[in-house]
Amino acid sequence: MIPGFDLPRRLVAEALGSALLVATVVGSGIMAETLTKDMALALLGNTLPTGAMLVVLITILGPISGAHFNPAVTLTFALRHDIARSDALFYVLAQIAGGLAGTLIAHLMFALPIEASLKIRTGSAQWFAESVATFGLVGTILAGLRFQRAGVPWLVGLYIIAAYWFTASTSFANPAVAIARAFSNTFSGIRPIDLPGFIIAQLIGAVAALAVMSWLLRPTNGTITGKASP
Repeated sequence: MIPGFDLPRRLVAEALGSALLVATVVGSGIMAETLTKDMALALLGNTLPTGAMLVVLITILGPISGAHFNPAVTLTFALRHDIARSDALFYVLAQIAGGLAGTLIAHLMFALPIEASLKIRTGSAQWFAESVATFGLVGTILAGLRFQRAGVPWLVGLYIIAAYWFTASTSFANPAVAIARAFSNTFSGIRPIDLPGFIIAQLIGAVAALAVMSWLLRPTNGTITGKASP
């Protein structure tokens, strides 16, 4: 974040970013489902816009709020003391509100009603996939901030594109996005009853990533190895 942005502006950035992210996830899912019955092609049509939007949103809103757009990421930074605990709570509320607004925006654009999703996403494999997806996302963010801060938007966007395809759950990796998608009975939806398992798995993955990366990214004797000598 750039110093000088007060909490109200940061919360608006978080809500706006979450809204545009969810509108992209849900909207591109609706568009893909409309254009093709090929599930693989529909997933690709859902994947690429999501990754691209993340690059844009993190680039333009990151300097204001840090571009979390994700309660699991906010939890990670709160545990690192990079954000005040009180601010973190407001961040999470802004992210959830923004995500719900994003679902509404997508449905209004496609003239579809808001209704609870009927898409089943549950079971130990799905929960484990969400833990892995969130672990990888948080690990990517922390390592990116440590070694390649300017590249974080691209790193996150590319990771999410990949995680859509290598995880059984298609990588929600975000409690706010999961909640928002529960109100979209479309390609990208999730049944509300399946939310607790996903959210718990996501938070476990985030905390595990913080623990592992805090150790992994701490150089021995204050030096960073693996870099070429000047």
